Amino acid sequence: MSDNPDDHKPMRPVMWARALLLVPFVAMLWVSSYNTAEPMIGGIPFFYWYQLAWIAISAALIGFVYWLER
Repeated sequence: MSDNPDDHKPMRPVMWARALLLVPFVAMLWVSSYNTAEPMIGGIPFFYWYQLAWIAISAALIGFVYWLER
């Protein structure tokens, strides 16, 4: 039997996965990258559908990070 405390470490959170949560934050702060009306999708300017797309991307990233850390 080993008395080494490192043998029974609980799993550490995956820190790089948490860094993925910064991606949507930075994407939304960099307004000049999406401050345009073209291209339009269904009459919706890029400015609006880009932000809406990031809602879905953010939800997927949060779900992925949750799955990794669970």
